[in-house]
Amino acid sequence: MGFLRKQFESSPVRARVAPFVIFLALTFCQGQFGEDSRYWFYLAKTFVGAWLVWEMKPFVNEMRWAFSWEAVVVGVAVCAMWVGLDGFYPKLSDAGTPWNPHTQFGQAPALAWTFVAVRILGSTFIVPPLEETFYRSFLYRYFVKIDFEQMPLGQVHWLSLFVTSAIFGFTHNEWLAGILCGLAYQWLVIRKARIGDAMTAHAITNFLLGLWVIWKGAWNFW
Repeated sequence: MGFLRKQFESSPVRARVAPFVIFLALTFCQGQFGEDSRYWFYLAKTFVGAWLVWEMKPFVNEMRWAFSWEAVVVGVAVCAMWVGLDGFYPKLSDAGTPWNPHTQFGQAPALAWTFVAVRILGSTFIVPPLEETFYRSFLYRYFVKIDFEQMPLGQVHWLSLFVTSAIFGFTHNEWLAGILCGLAYQWLVIRKARIGDAMTAHAITNFLLGLWVIWKGAWNFW
């Protein structure tokens, strides 16, 4: 067993927090080493993220995909809300140059489409398990109980619900949509007493948003 797996096995906190922190650190590196690094670091963090999900999976029992009609409704509704609210409230900051590989790699369309495909796949299959495990499973419960695994996923704790959703929201430039998104996903976790439906809803939201970005050229969402 590798070093990372030993760390995950020895601590339920590390198993849920360390993968998210590593993924976040790689996200921070995007664009720090020139404009091209925004894309290459996204590619790298997607592969690293997939490896992290694989490594943590044996030690995070609740990280299982689940499908339900509620997950589909929430996933579609959150995407519609995310797009529909755009322009009606101030963002946290000027996003700067949009993430658009066609502009950056215009003379290499195959490379540009590779980055687009990786972004959609990463946001659909890698981001949901990492973020839902951290926010909806760990952080929501850790604010209530240090021994967070003793708190049922279906238990309602209003203060933790709003605090966790606010933290999730303010990690996005679209903070208002992010807060509402966090509330919706946590509602799914509470309703189903599992995080799998929230993972599915999150995946649907991100996949549909990716299609919207490509269809409308709305690169500001990326």
